[in-house]
Amino acid sequence: MARYTGPKQRLQRSLGEDMGLKTNAVKVQRRLTVPPGQHGHKGHKKMSDYGTQLKEKQKLRITYGVVEKQLRKYYDIATKTPASTGTALLKLLERRLDNVVYRLGFAPTRASARQLVAHNHILLNGKKANVPSIIVKMGDVITLKEKTTKIPVVASLLADKTKNVPAWVERQATSGKIVRFPERDEIDTTVNEQFVVEYYSR
Repeated sequence: MARYTGPKQRLQRSLGEDMGLKTNAVKVQRRLTVPPGQHGHKGHKKMSDYGTQLKEKQKLRITYGVVEKQLRKYYDIATKTPASTGTALLKLLERRLDNVVYRLGFAPTRASARQLVAHNHILLNGKKANVPSIIVKMGDVITLKEKTTKIPVVASLLADKTKNVPAWVERQATSGKIVRFPERDEIDTTVNEQFVVEYYSR
């Protein structure tokens, strides 16, 4: 399944939620309640259990910008851990390199963070890392290349002293370190991971 490259607002409108895909939150909220398509609202139907599970799975996939095959792979890995499968799945997605770059405040969205990684703007433990799906480990250090700090949007984010980073990462200037793995209550996604587990365990 190819990665979706169409309008991101269409995805958010189809699910009726802001999933952090765009930087203009005001514009997102203005059209969020209107479904995409020329007919807009066509009445409300009670959603089936399967429909609810599918919606949560799609929310998770779209939020982290992964394709179906990747998400299924992460789920299979999560089922082999002693922790709750849903929590383990979220923790795996949070530890993706592109998400960590986003969490460190080096990019305004996960999509732009993925672009920074793919375009060789990131160093992982001092070495080139251009694969967004790399799963970071405890103690890993993520650094922006010097040329990257001159990109206007990145420079603006670095200058913003009000940006808070999660407690499981530590940021100093243009580098960040994984000090521990995230806890569930530190992951701000609105996805109900139990429905995702139920979807895949059917």
